[in-house]
Amino acid sequence: MNLDRARALDLTKTLKARLGDGDDREVAIFAPAVYLADVAAVSQGSPVGLGAQNMHWEAAGAFTGETSAAMLRDIGVDRALVGHSERRNVFFEKDEWMGRKVRVALDHNILPMLCIGEKLEERKRGQVEEVLDRQLRTGLDWVEPDECYRITIAYEPIWAIGTGEVATPDQAQAVHLYVRSWIQDKFGPVVADVIRVLYGGSVKPDNIRDLMACPDVDGVLVGGASLQAETFLPIVEFDS
Repeated sequence: MNLDRARALDLTKTLKARLGDGDDREVAIFAPAVYLADVAAVSQGSPVGLGAQNMHWEAAGAFTGETSAAMLRDIGVDRALVGHSERRNVFFEKDEWMGRKVRVALDHNILPMLCIGEKLEERKRGQVEEVLDRQLRTGLDWVEPDECYRITIAYEPIWAIGTGEVATPDQAQAVHLYVRSWIQDKFGPVVADVIRVLYGGSVKPDNIRDLMACPDVDGVLVGGASLQAETFLPIVEFDS
């Protein structure tokens, strides 16, 4: 819950102006639900994608306060976060719900970004792979191999979100390699090569180079640094 309407639209306009039609960078704004339609109108005709921060797994029904994939698609949303750490840990959303959200997103032509990551105590106990295995299994349980190119995985170590801490490049690479190996075991080498795995966790202009130097880091999911053009644009415009 950051940025008011005016600031959200100003940031969108700035991104639109800086990204030309021929730019091969894929950039998306995951805006608050109440501003999605406004951001869609401002970003129209630009390469800036429009993402939702959350959605319900049912196509319709009596779920007061929730938003369906059909509603999001109707206003121009083309992607959505699934299982962001705050949804899992603040709102106690279950791992089992994530696969259903991924499925309903795909069924409504919305690109899901499945977020996974461990808590600090889980890392200290050596449970990183155990946690990620569970989150990947439940998140991708309803997906066929030929659909995986439409899915992005975002690794966000919970201990590095909003804390100023950041996984070292070696830590990030080790986890991303594990994720890609997991994908290969389940869906095959072609899918593992195509699917994108992003890093999210205190990404800033001063660490983007080291993170993007990791061979299995395909991009980043930016949090606090995305709220101001001064810190977001250097990340968006980074050229490895």
